[in-house]
Amino acid sequence: MSSRKIVITGGPGTGKSTLINELINRGHACLEEISRQIILDAKKEGIDQLFLTEPLLFSELLLKGRQQQFEDANKLQAELIFFDRGLPDVLAYMNFIGNNYPPSFALSCEKAMYDTVFILKPWESIYTNDSERYESFEQALEIHDQLLSIYQQFNYQLIDVPFGTVENRTNFILKALNP
Repeated sequence: MSSRKIVITGGPGTGKSTLINELINRGHACLEEISRQIILDAKKEGIDQLFLTEPLLFSELLLKGRQQQFEDANKLQAELIFFDRGLPDVLAYMNFIGNNYPPSFALSCEKAMYDTVFILKPWESIYTNDSERYESFEQALEIHDQLLSIYQQFNYQLIDVPFGTVENRTNFILKALNP
């Protein structure tokens, strides 16, 4: 069986993880966001915001983790496999902060192509900050623009997920995948 790899992306606080949790509740194979774990691991080492203090190291760890997720997905027995963010997200965030990254980052994105990418726009009424999400809503809008740009750079046709309830957004995604 050939699985379809589907990314759900968007800036911080757009409802990605909530959608992933709903897809899990509906029995779909999902690979969850790994950046929070990297942040928590760094905090245990005494580094409060690894992305801000060592963005290249953070991004290398994130890229490696997402590459592993992509490979792990090949072992799953599921028609649809959902990812909470994809490899190109790493490049978009590096562009957002204005940091350079090695050519190997883009090469990783070219080697691991997803079948479908859904993007969630920043949604001010649900946006909140927490200990791992430090960006302002205005920064979330800028990140969204970087995500659009980088995914288009890799020739993805992005599907916008409309605002709505978790159930309606999840139904939209599933209907788009199985018209």
